[in-house]
This record gives sequence, structure tokens and C-alpha cells, in this order.
Amino acid sequence: MRRAFAALALLLAGATAAAEPAQRAQVEHFRRPGSTAPFSPAVRVGDTLYLSGMIGARPDGTLPEGIEAQTRQAMDNIAAVLTMAGRTFADVVRCTVMLEDMADWPAFNRVYVDYFERERLPARSAFGVDGLALGALVEVECQAVVPDDEPAAPR
Repeated sequence: MRRAFAALALLLAGATAAAEPAQRAQVEHFRRPGSTAPFSPAVRVGDTLYLSGMIGARPDGTLPEGIEAQTRQAMDNIAAVLTMAGRTFADVVRCTVMLEDMADWPAFNRVYVDYFERERLPARSAFGVDGLALGALVEVECQAVVPDDEPAAPR
């Protein structure tokens, strides 16, 4: 009888261990397969996901014309990185916006707000700059929250 209980206890212990989610690494780097970029689009440290600044460049590296089109593309680029890391715009808690021309602020905002729930806009800073990569008009950098008790994002 003892052996039967011991065997059952070992079986249950093994089943419990198998059911627990895998422990995720303290730091995760999210990179696109085959990317030669000298940076990671996102890095998770603990419960914070840091996204690299995104400009409005299309996948072929070209920039659309105008601030609204570049803002939309930059936000779509952010969405792709969030998806790669298993997150959405609902998880974004802070953004930093860099504009080539602060006069573009109202046009930027018209597009930007469409990506978030109106009641849950992230904290944000913005400033004008004297140039962005590839001659872009806007760059947006974000941070998102990733609860510590969630399993690692699928790769």
C-alpha cells in the first residue's frame, strides 16, 4: 500500500511540475530572424518591455510622404514589434515622441490617438529634434508592461 501511495505521489508531483509554465529568462531580446540591424527592436527586462525608437520606414526602407503617413507607418512598425513580443498597444505605458518639426504635433496626434483606447493613453514626452535617421519626420519609442507571472512570449 505504501508503494502505491509513493508511486501516486511521484506521479502527481511530476504532473504538477509539467503543468507549471516554463521559467522565463530575466532578460529577453526580440529580434527578427535574419536581421542585420545593430540593435534589438525590443528587450524585456523583468516586467518592462523596452521598444527601440521606430520611424515611419516601410519594410523596403522607404519613407512615405508627410507626417501623417509616416506616423501611421511608425505606429504600425511598433505594432509589429509588440506582436513579436506577445504584447499589444493596451500594454504600452509610456512613449517618447521625436519630431523633426514641432509644427507637425497636431497632425501627429490625429494619427497617434487611433492606436490606443481613449481612456488608457500612455504617459508621453515629446520634443523637436535636429534630424532623424533616413530623414524621417517622426520617431516613436515605447515601453510596455509584461506581468512577471506570464510565460515567455512565443518565438
